[in-house]
Amino acid sequence: MIEAIEKNLRRGVHLLNCISDEEYSNTTVAPYYSSIGVHMRHILDVFDCVLGGLESGNINLINRKRNELAENYSQQGIAYFEDILQRLKLIETADFNKIIMVTDDLGLGIISTNYTLGGILIQAHSHAIHHFASVGYIITQLGIELPDADFGFNPTTPKNNFK
Repeated sequence: MIEAIEKNLRRGVHLLNCISDEEYSNTTVAPYYSSIGVHMRHILDVFDCVLGGLESGNINLINRKRNELAENYSQQGIAYFEDILQRLKLIETADFNKIIMVTDDLGLGIISTNYTLGGILIQAHSHAIHHFASVGYIITQLGIELPDADFGFNPTTPKNNFK
């Protein structure tokens, strides 16, 4: 599980190594006017919440850091990716069936429920892929080449549906 997550997050690092801070923080693309950096920082904030709550067994997805440096400067974004990747390595042998409490606001109030560690990691991984797809839209609108053909695609997406 950790290997697949790492492989996907490395795609983000690769992209950030290929773009400027201006491209990373550009908010001109409609309809949401969010930057590559905002998406990357958000992805990493979710992983940070997961990893930060493991010791206590309580993961609060509401308490995200929202580090503006990591969303505006690609090198800060890369450093955040590397921090998350190092912390993921530390849990490679964890019990992914361990029950943990996850708290989030689903729009109608705060909800807490039990997850397995594996379940929340799968959710964070899928969430990252979803945001990479949004980033893929932004980078194509900015005229930047996708870092690889699978960037932003869920591994279960049939490849023959896209050109």
